[in-house]
Amino acid sequence: MFTGIIENLATVKKLSLKAGGAELFLDVSDLCKDLKLGESIAINGVCLTVKEISGTVVSFDVSGETLRKTTLRALRNAERVNIERALRVGDRLGGHFVTGHVDGIGTIKEKKQSVDQCTMSFSVESKFTDMMIEKGSVAVDGISLTIVNLLDGAFSVALIPYTLSSTTLGHKKTGDQVNIEIDMMSKWVKKILKKENDGGITRKQLTEQGF
Repeated sequence: MFTGIIENLATVKKLSLKAGGAELFLDVSDLCKDLKLGESIAINGVCLTVKEISGTVVSFDVSGETLRKTTLRALRNAERVNIERALRVGDRLGGHFVTGHVDGIGTIKEKKQSVDQCTMSFSVESKFTDMMIEKGSVAVDGISLTIVNLLDGAFSVALIPYTLSSTTLGHKKTGDQVNIEIDMMSKWVKKILKKENDGGITRKQLTEQGF
C-alpha cells in the first residue's frame, strides 16, 4: 500500500526484456541506504518487489501482465521515474490509499501552464471516468492528485510548482502516456451499485452504510 506522495526520482539503467517479462534496473540514489530485499516500491505507480541491490542500483522482475497493462514496457535508459516506498503502519497519509495495481494507461491530452500552476488533462477509457468524481482522488504515474474537471473519457488535474519539479509530470508533454490507478473507494462503490442494478444490494442499503 502506498500514499501517492513521491519520495524521489530514480534513473533507469536498463530494461532487459526476457521470456514472459523483463528485469528493470534503477539507480535509486540515497534511497538504497536502508532498502531491503523483498521490499515493495512503486515505480511510476506500479508496485514492484526489490530483487537485488548493488550499490545504488536496484533490480526488479516485471511480469508480462505488468508490461502489457502499464507504461513500464516503454521505459528508456536514463529516463527518470517516480518512486515511493510502501506505507508503514503509523505513517502520515499525505495523499490517498494507492495500491500500486495500475488499472490502465492514459494519454496526456493537454497541458496549460500558468504563473502558479499547470492544468493537465488526460484521455482515458470511459470505464475509468465512470468511477471518478470531481474533487476525488486519482493516481497518475503513482502521484496522488485531485480531479478538477471530469468528462466522459477525460479528466483534468491542477499541478502546483512543487509537483512539477519533484515528479516526472514536470517533464511530460502532450501525447505522453501515464499509468492510471482509480481510487479504491470508487471501485467499491461502482461494484456495489452494479449489484444493486442486478437486483442485489439496494440504494437504501447503500445509504445506510454511509455511501
